Amino acid sequence: EGQLVESGGGLVQAGGSLRLSCAASGFTFGDYAIGWFRQAPGKRREGVSCISTSDGSTYYKESVKGRFTISSDNAKNTVYLQMNSLKLEDTAVYYCAALAWATAQALGAMIFPDPDDFGSWGQGTQVTVSS
Repeated sequence: EGQLVESGGGLVQAGGSLRLSCAASGFTFGDYAIGWFRQAPGKRREGVSCISTSDGSTYYKESVKGRFTISSDNAKNTVYLQMNSLKLEDTAVYYCAALAWATAQALGAMIFPDPDDFGSWGQGTQVTVSS
C-alpha cells in the first residue's frame, strides 16, 4: 500500500512563507490526485489544494487562491505546497493524501476534494502562523 510523508511545517510570522512537501512511495505516482488538507483544533478537516499527477490540473480552496501554489515533481514522487502571505487562520496540521485519478475524476475531487474519499494519509505537519 502506498505511503505519504509530509514535511516542511513550522512556525512563521503572518505574511511569511513555508513550503510543504509530500513524498510518496509504494504506488504509481503519475496516476493519482494528491490533495493537501488541513485541520485546525476543533474544526473539520478541509481540502486546501489538490493536483492531478496525471494531467497537472489543480484545485484551490477559495481562501488560499493567489497565496498557495501546488506543484508536482513526478520524477521525485513528490508534491509541494508553496504557501505565501500566510495568515493566522492558516494555522493547522497539514496532511497530504492520495486518490486514484480515475476515481478522483468520477467523484469530482478536483471540484471539491472530500477527505473521506482520499487514502494513504500522511502523519501531518504542523503549520503555526503567529502575529
